[in-house]
Amino acid sequence: MSTPLKAAFHTLGCKLNFAETSTLARSLEEAGYARVHVEERPDVFVLNTCSVTENADKECRRHVRRFRGINPDAFIAVVGCYAQLKPDEIVTIPGVDLVLGANEKFNLAEHIERLAAHAGGDGVILAGPIKEVKRFIPSYNANDRTRTFLKVQDGCDYFCSFCTIPLARGRSRSATIAETVEQARAVAASGVKEIVLTGVNTGDFGRQHGEDFLQLIEALDQVEDIERFRISSIEPNLCSDEVIDFVATSQRFAPHFHIPLQSGSDVILQRMRRRYDTALYADRVAHIRRVMPHACIGVDVITGTPGETQEEFQRTHVFLRSIPVDYLHVFTYSERANTTAVRMEDAIPMEVRRERTNQLRILSSKLQRAFYERHIGDTRPVLLEHGDDTSEGPASGQFFGYTDNYIRVSVPFDRDLANTITPITLGPIDGAGLARGAVAAKQFSDHQFV
Repeated sequence: MSTPLKAAFHTLGCKLNFAETSTLARSLEEAGYARVHVEERPDVFVLNTCSVTENADKECRRHVRRFRGINPDAFIAVVGCYAQLKPDEIVTIPGVDLVLGANEKFNLAEHIERLAAHAGGDGVILAGPIKEVKRFIPSYNANDRTRTFLKVQDGCDYFCSFCTIPLARGRSRSATIAETVEQARAVAASGVKEIVLTGVNTGDFGRQHGEDFLQLIEALDQVEDIERFRISSIEPNLCSDEVIDFVATSQRFAPHFHIPLQSGSDVILQRMRRRYDTALYADRVAHIRRVMPHACIGVDVITGTPGETQEEFQRTHVFLRSIPVDYLHVFTYSERANTTAVRMEDAIPMEVRRERTNQLRILSSKLQRAFYERHIGDTRPVLLEHGDDTSEGPASGQFFGYTDNYIRVSVPFDRDLANTITPITLGPIDGAGLARGAVAAKQFSDHQFV
């Protein structure tokens, strides 16, 4: 029997990309390929790209060059957001054989089989207009038996002035609640304990089916074989009081919200074409804190968008210090072709953008440390994901995991704790920024914890 061809994948960008990479990998495995690591000299490399940062082109070129160094004869396919937005640029990179757009990438095996014989020749582009992308393809990653990212929504109808995602992924769409619950049950059958719901605009779930996000999480809460659900990110205008109150009383949904803000200046929010103001955002945060004092609240922020004067940046800094949030994901604005923002006046020098990013990252470190310290002495359920009892160094002899409210914890290594939700009493913060913990009692589930 002939040896199967080997395929390797590398993913850039968000959790949604990681979920889709796993789906693409399963499609190749079903077609007879053996999935291997990039370093194992595969016959096929697949690069799943991101378009969010200014370095998308450099990152794509760097990885293609690395693939060619590992196996000069391999077939190289590039997919993802950057592939949809800039296929003509990607196909000129030496070594790229195939560029697939948003609609075409889910037929990866078929396209490779048809074109592999021509590897080394001119690259081929298969990327139709984004307005034709209307299918929702469910995806989830399956490499980790502990936590899985489940794609419940794709695309976006918001067209914020700085963002290329609607151009790269198309209009908002999703499966039905019934179909999504079936996906969750399939994930549960693999032994996974936690599902993270992910999408481009997760809270926009179900609109084309006459359903909504609240109905989805109510249905998922009944999937008994999953111990914990986590909402990866949700827009403040879609994070309704009803959603917040449901999570507060849920059996399985974690008290953790990640809510994009982008700016603490109402002037800049209007320029960004965001669908809320700081008053609404502060109200959402206050409601979460009122019904779940122990909840973790994370924030996305962008620094240096056009028109962000020093005064407007200071408004953001002051606003973030005035609301009870616990960590920040800070992004430096970069010009993206075909967006409204790139045509705006009052561009901010890159060195100023980076300095502002640094200031907010320092604030984030302080906020997160304070959040961790508030919980010292508490006992919380921790999903223990992985550990190391063999290597040398700081990680040796440790198990790691997250509490329900997203505190990263380390405990002494115990093989029996792998992939369990265990009550852990949180201790001091170590040099790596983790809460040191100790097992408090026998294993239990999140929804048994009070």
